[in-house]
Amino acid sequence: MNQPLLDTSATEAIDSTSNIIAVSNDSLFTNAEIINSLKAEIAGNALLSNNLWMMVATALMFIMHLGFATIESGLSRSKNTTNILFKNTIIPAMGILIFGLWGYNLMYPGSFFEGNFIGFSGFGIAAPEDNPNAEASSYTFWSFFLFQAMFAATATTIVSGAVAERIKIWSFILFSFLLVGIIYPIIGFWAWGGGFLQKMDIQFYDFAGSTVVHSVGGWSALAGVIVLGPRIGKYVDNRIIPLPGHSMPLATIGAFLLWFGWFGFNGGSVLSANPKLVSLVLVTTCLSASAGAIGALTTSFITTRTIDHSMVLNGILGGLVAITAGADKMNPSEAIIIGLTSGSLVVLAVLLFDKLRIDDPVGAISVHLICGIFGTLAVGFMGDLAETHGTKQLISQAIGITSTGLFVFPITYFIFILIDKTIGLRVTAKEELEGLDIGIHGMRAYHIDNAK
Repeated sequence: MNQPLLDTSATEAIDSTSNIIAVSNDSLFTNAEIINSLKAEIAGNALLSNNLWMMVATALMFIMHLGFATIESGLSRSKNTTNILFKNTIIPAMGILIFGLWGYNLMYPGSFFEGNFIGFSGFGIAAPEDNPNAEASSYTFWSFFLFQAMFAATATTIVSGAVAERIKIWSFILFSFLLVGIIYPIIGFWAWGGGFLQKMDIQFYDFAGSTVVHSVGGWSALAGVIVLGPRIGKYVDNRIIPLPGHSMPLATIGAFLLWFGWFGFNGGSVLSANPKLVSLVLVTTCLSASAGAIGALTTSFITTRTIDHSMVLNGILGGLVAITAGADKMNPSEAIIIGLTSGSLVVLAVLLFDKLRIDDPVGAISVHLICGIFGTLAVGFMGDLAETHGTKQLISQAIGITSTGLFVFPITYFIFILIDKTIGLRVTAKEELEGLDIGIHGMRAYHIDNAK
């Protein structure tokens, strides 16, 4: 039932010449003024609810950094735990600062300067004077900035897991500075900030960053692992020697924290509290993650005849990464297919990289690069956009994936080589064997009571 716009107890009198409604004895309003007042109230309520959801999503994404820290440390050896925790602490702190100092303006230059491949609107962060809100009136400028800052640090966190247990800490910090400060914002500009991928006739589509965030991290991780080489003792003669992580409980906690945070990662990318679209995104995200676990379990058992819990955890993450490109464009059945496929791809990729002697302690390249590529391609052959644009959408997706890889991998490979030739990239054999906790930080993650 429609509610009356005005209180029925108010005295109404219509003057045919001035079209005035007398709401009370003291106040007179025109129809236009009443309508404008209602519109303003509705817009204010929308801004409040949308902005609140954006802030909640940002908080969920912030928790993901704890998830990265715990899953990475759990899948690594105990002697390197403090080192891994330190990296996952300094990354978000450094990433938020850099994104505020110039990264945001490199990624979203607006009308100040906008080319096809790079744009920049100056240093520092300040709301536009002519519009204190972001590009739309559904959230504030500050909420959008902080939400995007959470994305910026994630790409570097992906690299941390792949190069774990053998990289120098200052070398890693230097690389992270360049990745979050220059490389990631440029790719973000291409796809989200007005660059050439966004300007194509059939726009490259990456809803929440399967390519922009995860593949960027995955390509960078691959370059770093190749330059660093494998950990001591990982590959001996023609054998692959397992170097298992020290804590499955920590790894499991990390996976569930990431799954939890992904509701903000994808749900917040709707950029409003639209109930229908947010709920769809959360459903497709959760279904893909669940199917990823089943896909990884099945493929792992078929290929290795074991029930590998770490593979299942990475299968969940693979499903999350893959659905991120088109979470708002897929129906539940399509999300399940994407998750099942991604879970299987994670297992097959881990086995392939081991055969190629590419040592990735936590499976980050398999999860973020391989599943990021698959999820981005999936937008081109299933879901709403594939139905609308056909093979043209698939071509646009392939262009986005290829251009990202051709830019990120060579430049990060060169950076790693340059660091290696100057300040050095890898720790000494002694530090690696005794553990980075003692060799670099002078402390252990776990207390050893010699009295017992």
